[in-house]
Amino acid sequence: MERPNPLAGLPLLRCEDRREDPDWLRARWHEARVLLLDGAGDALADAAGALRPLPADRLPESAFARACFLGLREGLPWFSLVLAAGEPVPAGGRFVGLRRAAASWDAADSGLFAYARALSLWQERHRYCGRCGAPTRPARAGHVLRCSEATCGTETFPRLDPAVIVLVSDGERCLLGRQPGWPDRQFSTLAGFVEPGESLEDALRREVAEEAGVRVGDCRYQSSQPWPFPSSLMLGFRAEALDPAIRLGDELEDARWFQVDALLDEVAAGTLRVSTPISIAHRLLRDWIADLRGEEAADRLGASGRRPAG
Repeated sequence: MERPNPLAGLPLLRCEDRREDPDWLRARWHEARVLLLDGAGDALADAAGALRPLPADRLPESAFARACFLGLREGLPWFSLVLAAGEPVPAGGRFVGLRRAAASWDAADSGLFAYARALSLWQERHRYCGRCGAPTRPARAGHVLRCSEATCGTETFPRLDPAVIVLVSDGERCLLGRQPGWPDRQFSTLAGFVEPGESLEDALRREVAEEAGVRVGDCRYQSSQPWPFPSSLMLGFRAEALDPAIRLGDELEDARWFQVDALLDEVAAGTLRVSTPISIAHRLLRDWIADLRGEEAADRLGASGRRPAG
């Protein structure tokens, strides 16, 4: 079994069937660890930058009503809580962003952070009912927002925005593009959101054609990654080009075909920058190189996401 992508494979028992059991949740709260977030979705860390969960018994009793139940991790209950405006930051703590955490925390801590961040940002963006405009109130331990207007009662569930991301190849070449505003020499795989009425394969072919003008044939799913910036689910694919001619659209500043050995040489020389190891884009590129040149060559992009032998 392959190692999950960063932020994926969270070792957590979510206990979905317990989210409407207030007595059970209250009992878990008294023994819980709480992942504290600020209004921007950053997580509380200690002075060294590591995750700093708070024992629930150190928080005011009123915090329970605002907390989201995440699940059981090695038998220990975990909740998340957004620090309210004006509430003091615990002494010795500081808030860190998910991109930084994903690069340094272990998979369990960073995955838990991603889960909590996605919930908090969804709640922040759905404070009012989309049907009648009345305020919403959290239910089911923070996993549902319910309209407060009795005659409406519409329930809203956590939103995910599916996006395809694809490594397009043409023999020993891969297609990478760059967006305006990216750092110099930065290129990455192509990606875009799935539209209503589209299959993932349809979205993939449309996005590649719109961004680079390349016509894609066979494609296959590879892996996925939660990407809560703020609410994406990245669905990774490999695809083969039918017509490799590049015709840039409006979204990309540049797009090029990179031959595998030349790509590795450019990365080593610093004349090409690719996506960081926390992203599925890095994993797609790395696995393509491993298939063509082996794991040792793929390691030249970085060790993150390395596939186990066999």
